[in-house]
Amino acid sequence: MEQQQKRIIKEALNALGKKNLAFICHAGSFPSEYGKDTGFGNAVSNSAKKLIDYLSGIFNAIQLGPAGKTKSCDASPYTGTIFSNNPLFIDLEQLTTDEFYNLLSKETYQNICDNNPNKDKNRTAYSYIYSKQEEALKEAYNTFKKTNPFKLVEALEKYKKDNVFWLEKDAIYEALSIENGNDYWPIWKNEDDKNLFNPKNEEEKVKFEKRINEIKEKYADEIEFYAFKQLIASIQNAKIKDYALSKDIKMIADRQVAFSDRDVWAYQSLFLDGWFLGCPPDLFSDNGQAWGFPVINPDKMYNADGSLGDAGKLMKALFKKMFVENPGGVRIDHLVGLIDPWVYKAGKTPKPEDGAGRLYSSPEHEFLKKFAIATLDDLNEEVTSDMEKRVKSLTPEQIKLYGRLIEKIVIGAAEEVGLNKDAIVCEDLGTVTYPVESVMKQYGLQGMCLTQFVVPEEPEHAYRCKNIKPKSWVMVGTHDNQPISVWADNIVNTHEGYLNGKNLAEDLYPDSTEEEQEQIAVRLSKEADFMLFNKLVEIFACKAENVQIFFTDFFGLKETYNIPGTSGDANWSLRIPNNYEEIYEQNLKNGGAINLPVLLKQAIISRGKDFAEKYSVLIEQLERIS
Repeated sequence: MEQQQKRIIKEALNALGKKNLAFICHAGSFPSEYGKDTGFGNAVSNSAKKLIDYLSGIFNAIQLGPAGKTKSCDASPYTGTIFSNNPLFIDLEQLTTDEFYNLLSKETYQNICDNNPNKDKNRTAYSYIYSKQEEALKEAYNTFKKTNPFKLVEALEKYKKDNVFWLEKDAIYEALSIENGNDYWPIWKNEDDKNLFNPKNEEEKVKFEKRINEIKEKYADEIEFYAFKQLIASIQNAKIKDYALSKDIKMIADRQVAFSDRDVWAYQSLFLDGWFLGCPPDLFSDNGQAWGFPVINPDKMYNADGSLGDAGKLMKALFKKMFVENPGGVRIDHLVGLIDPWVYKAGKTPKPEDGAGRLYSSPEHEFLKKFAIATLDDLNEEVTSDMEKRVKSLTPEQIKLYGRLIEKIVIGAAEEVGLNKDAIVCEDLGTVTYPVESVMKQYGLQGMCLTQFVVPEEPEHAYRCKNIKPKSWVMVGTHDNQPISVWADNIVNTHEGYLNGKNLAEDLYPDSTEEEQEQIAVRLSKEADFMLFNKLVEIFACKAENVQIFFTDFFGLKETYNIPGTSGDANWSLRIPNNYEEIYEQNLKNGGAINLPVLLKQAIISRGKDFAEKYSVLIEQLERIS
């Protein structure tokens, strides 16, 4: 796209009050260049730079996925480590250059690319690259040890010193995985190894410290290798973020609600024994969702004087690291899991009758009442009729207690590195309990609106165009949804399609008569292309200041990135095709890809006659470049 076209598009976005237009793409889904596809994407390669160039001038942010180290048996980035970066995101090609002291041979790199089973396909080859990446990085590390490049040796020593808080534990876990023959600590045969950082008394502390020193000595090389990989990832990440900023694009990180096995092992004394995080029963799941993620122990979060306890310090260190490495901001996945989490007993379902409940909102619960902030007087009388709306009122003091994690840890960490609350993006899709709603309002946090999930029967639904608030992020879909084009294909010729069409007709064609709006609604209910177009117009026509677009929707791809509840290499594997510019142009012609000039022109018109007249020249310019 030419610079003049980008300038006009930028003017239109400004006219519509859009402060941020973010492109959603997890690092593993980034494209590769032909002949240079190892089987996994990353956001630090030359092809990543080219994508940034392609997006620059229109998008000013890229929303990445979680960056933590994942397991060989699970590609989900949402179960990765909270501190360690994923070695899969290291660009191997750079290691073959002078910049990285030619640590990796070109032959090894090319062999990995040539033997990639998904070569030239827009799919990752997770199982393949998981082992091949490790082999390649081991070769690079061995070369590093032989050649001892002074600057890199010096950088590694500094990196280990600066990050000892988390790096040593994560590296020792790696060593113990070798010692015990697998990387899942609950089934390790050595009981002491399961609890090295969780001694129950002074005797165990002394015993475990001795064991830690034994492991550090026995596996010194493996521990150093782990640190080496983390250093390389850190160097490459810093470089690409500087490059993106030079193109006026900020990278937004993603903080998942889960903790990896490695993290649970390292900090298990900080979790609530016998309880897990999940979701309560709802329209989509009669039994709720049993995630199996550990729950931070509220007693370990804060001290009696209100200062941060050990768990609070851990969480703040995590967010501070994220803000330091990602000045563009952090998306918090499942915000309710921080403010008002739903917890259930180990071995039970997440149903209330099995003892599950909101950690801080269950004053009647035999065990959870000790953590309750809400009182019995704050609950609706029929507390079991709708478990999500059980809290009806809170005092300012109670709201502050619900929000102290946000205030003291998340906002506190952002402010310590020179950022403010605008650097915090809150995923609050689905249920928002009264405590969560109150905290978000109290601290002015930016939530999300997913227009694909609008309930058309409810005129005041928060995801409907006319109701979307300015201080929010709006999108048609996330990584867990079907592409909006598929949604449109499925909803036409249904009653729900007509109801959606009726709302869109009213909201996007305000100057039309009732009869004309009815005709538009009928057309929307029958024509998938027309429904798709208007659903895309909606996110620009609404008052939200921030817009996100998932890469499948932008390029007009029909495949789904993640299907919740499924596993295996097929999931989390979709990538941007290597020939994405060609794909975009093809799908632009058939109406599948996002045509920004056309969408923005219609969004301006949809704001009403007076607004359109004010920007009549801009409408003409958009018409010329569309």
